[in-house]
Amino acid sequence: MNLAIVGAGMIVNDFFNVVNDLPEIKLKAIVGTTTDLEKMKIFQEKFNIENVYLDIDECLNNTEIDTVYIGVPNYLHYSIAKKALEMKKNVICEKPFTLKLSQAKELKALALKNDVVLFEAITNHYLSNYQALKECVSEIGDIRIIQCNTSHYSSRYTLFREGTTLPVFNPKMGGGALMDVNIYNIHFVVGLLGKPKKVSYLANVEKGIDTSGVLIMEYDNTKVVCVGAKDSTVYAPTFIQGNKGVITISSPINSLESFEKSIISQESQTINVNLHAHRMYEEFKIFNEAIEKHDMEYVKKQLNHSIDVMEVVELALADANIHLG
Repeated sequence: MNLAIVGAGMIVNDFFNVVNDLPEIKLKAIVGTTTDLEKMKIFQEKFNIENVYLDIDECLNNTEIDTVYIGVPNYLHYSIAKKALEMKKNVICEKPFTLKLSQAKELKALALKNDVVLFEAITNHYLSNYQALKECVSEIGDIRIIQCNTSHYSSRYTLFREGTTLPVFNPKMGGGALMDVNIYNIHFVVGLLGKPKKVSYLANVEKGIDTSGVLIMEYDNTKVVCVGAKDSTVYAPTFIQGNKGVITISSPINSLESFEKSIISQESQTINVNLHAHRMYEEFKIFNEAIEKHDMEYVKKQLNHSIDVMEVVELALADANIHLG
């Protein structure tokens, strides 16, 4: 892919930690604001990026660019993705896909209309360990309970309490614990079980935004609890409890570094088939392959999953009376 990167924040920094191991990606451009300029020039020199832009339209007019990776604050995802799709560029958009379900559906329709690739970059969904887990989860019998907890105290929460509101805690910018960290849990569960029958969200809300919360998803025979917090920290494994055994994930769920399968009366087995130590490697390998093969059936499948997740998000936010954007 001939890639343009939109943004210069934390997630883009993380992407640069793995990009040298992805020679199929040609870095054609990076675009950001004037406050990003010095940082972007450092990236340009270090990673041989051809162009630096301060204007997204100028960037999108570069005919050498076929794919745009969007790594900016949540509230900008929809508008930038829409512009890129209208220019018939492939789009890789960071999580959360959009702020509203209607926006996700609109982007899907636009991508299919223009016959271009559109993916939500959600790391755990593309890891080999996740695929292996999905293949062997039936071995633990009927799934009864799933417990996920992604909780990391944010230094920005300290600033938030002191009166400085950065995007991650700004409801107008699509912030909050659900969108920032619990979204990984939602993708993980919906990828396994599909859409739930019922969604509720017990949120700790400060100044109109959820700083932490407990998401409950109910299925016919399975109950799911997903905890996400930006105002507190805990180490908590993920458990998938079946009536014949349990699967335990001890690493963060967004990197899924391994998992342990324990069947009743059998010796436990630890599984790790990830292809790379960095969590973003496999998703970009898959994105590149889909673009090269123009595999629109796979694109539709992944978009349908992202839309299912956005339905859960919208129900959860409504249940907690949180209004984004």
